[in-house]
Amino acid sequence: MLSQPINVNFDIGAGRAVSIETGKLARQADGAVTVRQGNCILLATVVANHEPREGQDFFPLSVDYQEKFASAGRIPGSFFKREARLNDYEILTSRLIDRALRPLFPEDYFCEVQVLISLISSDVEVMPDSLACLAASAALAVSDIPIKEIISEVRIARINGEIVINPTRSQLEKADYEFIIAATEKNLMMVEGEAKECSEAELVNVLQIAHDAIKVQIKAQQELREKVGVQGKREYPKPEQNEEIRQKVYAFAKERVGIIARSGSGKHARSEAFGIIKDELIASLGEEATDVDKKLAKKYYADLQWEEVRNMMLDDRIRLDGRGLEDVRPLAMEVDPLPTPHGSALFTRGETQSLTTVTFGTKLDELLIESAAKSEYSNFILHYNFPPFSTGEVKMMRGPGRREVGHGNLAMRSLKQMMPGNDYPYTVRVVSDILESNGSSSMATVCAGSLALMDAGVPIGKHVGGVAMGLITREDGKYAILTDILGDEDHLGDMDFKVTGTRDGICGVQMDIKVDGLSMEVMTEALEQARRGRLHILDAMYECMPEARGEVKPHAPRMEKLFIDKEFIGAVIGPQGKVIQEIQRETGTTINLEEVGNVGEVSIFSPVKEGLDKAVSWIKGIVAVPQVGDVYEATVKGIKEFGAFVEFMPGKQGLLHISEISWKRLESMEGVLNEGDVIKVKLIGLDPKTGKFKLSRKALMPKPEFTPRPEQTRNSSDNRS
Repeated sequence: MLSQPINVNFDIGAGRAVSIETGKLARQADGAVTVRQGNCILLATVVANHEPREGQDFFPLSVDYQEKFASAGRIPGSFFKREARLNDYEILTSRLIDRALRPLFPEDYFCEVQVLISLISSDVEVMPDSLACLAASAALAVSDIPIKEIISEVRIARINGEIVINPTRSQLEKADYEFIIAATEKNLMMVEGEAKECSEAELVNVLQIAHDAIKVQIKAQQELREKVGVQGKREYPKPEQNEEIRQKVYAFAKERVGIIARSGSGKHARSEAFGIIKDELIASLGEEATDVDKKLAKKYYADLQWEEVRNMMLDDRIRLDGRGLEDVRPLAMEVDPLPTPHGSALFTRGETQSLTTVTFGTKLDELLIESAAKSEYSNFILHYNFPPFSTGEVKMMRGPGRREVGHGNLAMRSLKQMMPGNDYPYTVRVVSDILESNGSSSMATVCAGSLALMDAGVPIGKHVGGVAMGLITREDGKYAILTDILGDEDHLGDMDFKVTGTRDGICGVQMDIKVDGLSMEVMTEALEQARRGRLHILDAMYECMPEARGEVKPHAPRMEKLFIDKEFIGAVIGPQGKVIQEIQRETGTTINLEEVGNVGEVSIFSPVKEGLDKAVSWIKGIVAVPQVGDVYEATVKGIKEFGAFVEFMPGKQGLLHISEISWKRLESMEGVLNEGDVIKVKLIGLDPKTGKFKLSRKALMPKPEFTPRPEQTRNSSDNRS
């Protein structure tokens, strides 16, 4: 007989019920649950190997979130009509879950764990990514895989001044900030989000509200775990330890490691010096040392480095490169270093450098963002590239990995807050190429991106800057908050967080917390220190580029957007597209026309200003309403015996009757006008029945005085006599 499913329910507010169920689907996984809200259903599974791979010395966790198109009743648009590699949205969601789950596992646990979350039923209003971490944690909770705590995650947003937990998709479109926050029952673990200049105090308030909501979800998972009857945690092989070797390592290297850590040397010199000590350490073990002994010695040596550097920062209040805790590395920046891109900037902070470019495109260049629930286009794109030479390494060049996608997304979300609205005619692509990296290349991307956008003439009102922060803590209560962290400090820290924003508030945040019991007081202090660091960088950015250029560069394409009445859309397009094709051909422009509500949105894109002006004038002529009494410059299009047909506005022709060409009576049109002649005409009437235009040329000529014919003069004399 099949086992009966077990479920629990809870409310996330406003009467919105969420259920977690296990025992029905995917029963051969170590843990499997479905999470449901409305019609949205997520299936999460977790499987862990019982033994680590031979020689494994790190924790191999893989997390994949995927949305099945069938969940929304759709077929994928790819050639193969099946789900392929994860798209950027799925990668970003996977990263959020991974960052929240990873600290939950014991430090000595090296068995491979795979977490898979699939959207199997979609709800148009429910955001599945806000339930994905809950599903993953619940799958772990009903398994015997060893985890230290249960976790969950919520999205929190402010909509029309009201804070909402897990807002609907339509609500989220109106939000002025949104954050995804993960936490255990006691501690925050991960924060990521964006805001339109949110204050540090407001962010701390948001974290507290989100944590309260997360505790409700954790309680539901604990209840489900108890109902399932999970009996403890599975045993797993512990890594081998050797206290004698550990003592040898500390005796041999402790003092020397401390000297190098305090030397203030650069990244590569410091790494080389630490490497020499490691080689000498291994050699000192003697020929009788086994491979296991050498491996343990390298591990203990890494532990020693970790301890010595942290203690140096906590006790001496200095850092690896000799800076104080709040010091930002030397800054250097310039705009327009490249002559051909539409905008460019070079930003250097210490040993981190970003060369960023801006390119303008048309409506046709917009990025299609497709998920199971919907497809939408974005006219602001940011790509982040991290080549191996930036860290002095040799690696295979492949497509962007999850790290590149995540770093680029943080920079994109931050800069997007200052971008002009949807009526901005350009599609804008920002590309950050990292040329050097030693700490927070994503924040260098934000700074370089802001400078490059202003250099390109994008009307952003304020610079957006960013700084990466770190936190070191110790059991005795000491802590050190670090501004502008190095790559090594990122690895050594208990919390690393990146904060972007303007002088007036936060635009983006990404935070990973690895320590238990982090108080809100320390969090508040860290955010305030980050604000001071950000302002220091912003001051230098404003000194380099005080404001955006008034217009795009001479070699940049020109674009203008027109809004026309819906009734004129057909006139601009013409039969079978002939009119719009003619405009594009004659002016060298690219024109995109689409119906938006009750108006037609016309985007005109041209490599030269003259072509743009000509196309704009042409379209304005088509949509203009001729006024009786107005004078127009017309082109003769055809000659008939009774007059000439002239085009007096783009797409609008009328008859210039032979009687309206001249005050002098014309017997024929021969030799009077020729096709292609340009003449001035006046609109003198509009036939209400046919809609035909009546034009006159003679109305613009002075009327000659009346001169009687000779016979009229004789008749007049005879009558008088």
